[in-house]
Amino acid sequence: MNSSNPLVIAIDGPAAAGKSTVARCLARELGLRFLDTGSMYRAITLVALQRGIDPEDGAGCAKIAQEIVLSFDEEGHILIDGAAGEPEIRSTPVSRNASAVSAHPGVRAAIVPLQRGVAERVGGVVAEGRDTTTVVFPNAGVKFFLWASPSVRAERRALELGEPERQAEIQIKIEERDRKDSSRADSPLREAEDAIRVDTGLLNAEETLEFMLARVRAVTAHE
Repeated sequence: MNSSNPLVIAIDGPAAAGKSTVARCLARELGLRFLDTGSMYRAITLVALQRGIDPEDGAGCAKIAQEIVLSFDEEGHILIDGAAGEPEIRSTPVSRNASAVSAHPGVRAAIVPLQRGVAERVGGVVAEGRDTTTVVFPNAGVKFFLWASPSVRAERRALELGEPERQAEIQIKIEERDRKDSSRADSPLREAEDAIRVDTGLLNAEETLEFMLARVRAVTAHE
C-alpha cells in the first residue's frame, strides 16, 4: 500500500485486553507504524493535571487538545510539544482521569483528525484504542476486537504490576473503566460488525499474534 491508499489495521477492545502488546508486534511484523490512539488522550490528561485543569472540564480539556502539539517517535511513543510523554502518561493520576478526558466531544473532535493524519503521512498503521474500528478508521482494511473476561484481564494486570494480591481491586477498576468507555455519549467502545473477535483469554500473546497475522495476510493477499 502506498501513502495515497494506506493500509490501516484497526484494533479495539476493553482495557487490559492485550491490545498494545499485540499491536506493537503486529506493526513490527508488517513493517507498519504503531499508533496508540489512547496515548493521545493520556497526553491531554497529563497536561490538564499539570495545569490544574479539572479533567471533567470539557472546554478546558478541549482547549489543551487544540493548543498542544502531539506527535510520535519512530517507536510509536508519544511526544508532547516535542518532549517525551512516557512514562508520565502511564502514571496512576493520568490513568484514573484519562477516561473522563477522552469522553469530551471537544477533545475527540480535535484528536481524531490527528489520528487519521498519522496514517496518511506514514503510509499505513496498526492502530489500537477504543473507537479505532468504529469512528477513527471505519474503513480500515482489517479490523479486530480483542476481548478477555474482566477476571482474566485483572489477573494479567496484577501480575504485570507484580502485585497479585491486588487482583480483586484491579478487577473492580477494570469493570468500572469498561462501563465508562461503553456508556459515554461520544464514540463509545463497541464491537464493529465487521471486526474479527479475538478472545485473548484463550490465546497467549504469541498465539494471538499468529492468528492476527494470518488474517491480515489472507485479506491483503486478495487486494
